[in-house]
Amino acid sequence: MTELVPGGNVPLPGGAVTVRVPGPFDVSALVTGDSGKVGGDADFVFFNQPAAPGARLAGDTLTIDPARLRAGATRVTVVVSAADPGTPLGTLPAPVLHVTGAGGRPLARFAPPRPRHETVLLLAELYRRGTGWKLRALGQGYADGLAGMARDFGVDVADDTPRPPHPVASAPASGADPDGFLALVNPARAGAGSPPVALDARLGAAAQDHAAAMAAAGRLGAETPDGVSVHQRLSGTGYAYITVGEHLVSGPRSPAEFVQYCLRGDQPRRTLLDAAFTQAGFGHAVDGRSGDTYWTALWAGPFSPAALTRTASDVVGLTNRERSRHGLPPLAPDPRLTDAAQAHSADMVARAFYSHTSPDGTQPWDRAAAAGAHRRSIGENIACGQRSAAEVVEGWMNSPGHRANILKPDFTHIGVGFAGGGAAGTYWTQLFGA
Repeated sequence: MTELVPGGNVPLPGGAVTVRVPGPFDVSALVTGDSGKVGGDADFVFFNQPAAPGARLAGDTLTIDPARLRAGATRVTVVVSAADPGTPLGTLPAPVLHVTGAGGRPLARFAPPRPRHETVLLLAELYRRGTGWKLRALGQGYADGLAGMARDFGVDVADDTPRPPHPVASAPASGADPDGFLALVNPARAGAGSPPVALDARLGAAAQDHAAAMAAAGRLGAETPDGVSVHQRLSGTGYAYITVGEHLVSGPRSPAEFVQYCLRGDQPRRTLLDAAFTQAGFGHAVDGRSGDTYWTALWAGPFSPAALTRTASDVVGLTNRERSRHGLPPLAPDPRLTDAAQAHSADMVARAFYSHTSPDGTQPWDRAAAAGAHRRSIGENIACGQRSAAEVVEGWMNSPGHRANILKPDFTHIGVGFAGGGAAGTYWTQLFGA
């Protein structure tokens, strides 16, 4: 049996598998295609609609037969929420996912980081890889319940109850904005052709905590003297992202002054106007000794499986563009290298390290072989802190060792992994094979 960490995956045997989450939880599932969106109400398997083609729910156990899913289905996402509607999962026993195959044979177990304020948790996804299927551990939470989940999957819900009699249309509220940040920020974004951002309570809580920590220390910093980074504060709220940015500022006396300060500088302005960000949170606190105000703004694009796939594809495309410029053939995506790369990025976040050698001593070629990628030559690039595919590939190309891997003529295949979290905020892996 495989013990999974967030982002880790395991191949599934043919036939039906069962997924069980014991405890005071409601289990549900979302059946989606490559777009990551449900096709309609029938793709939502939950308490009041316990069956769909290829998926059946009985109590705390979900049985999935990939061969019997509706046409076009490539992914099934397993969701848990509190059986008592609206209850934060952090007040309950930690959910644990148990996956078994034919005859009750244990296949995998996943114990995600303990939720806090979240009321809904995406535990795992079953996804098609070539002609087979795999299971990937997720652990993404939503503090705003089913309405938050709907933004990523296209499920329409009227309220935050996990047992709706029938999904109906409703737009999720963006949250209160007592300081008027959105009225200052969104017109500037509109002028740059970027979409508006909505406030997210988890981003706001992390921003406020970090601003208070900076004020208590009397200095700016992505990491405060308590050893906690702004990104770790964000991960601690259960918010999962595909891209993130931040402003850490002291001096402005009002939200208007803070926003104007951010718009004056080139890099701060790019962050505020970045079209990749769709959610934001703001916090400020006063240093009682100096009277200075410390500000934190967090900007993010929320995680979704489809966004992860797009990000990895962008890295592959930019890497191949660099190879083309140097007269080299493109690298072909390898699903097994992708699985190994994704697991390594997730492992660096989960176990708080940054190295080609994992804490248990495994090397890139070990991880590739464990994922089933038996190639005669393996190379690996890693990076942390970059906010986009373009930024990370540019950074690798500006580093001789990483550049050599990207432009190595012998390499023929590539896999890309990304995970958000940890002290640096983002962790990237490229795995090359020949």
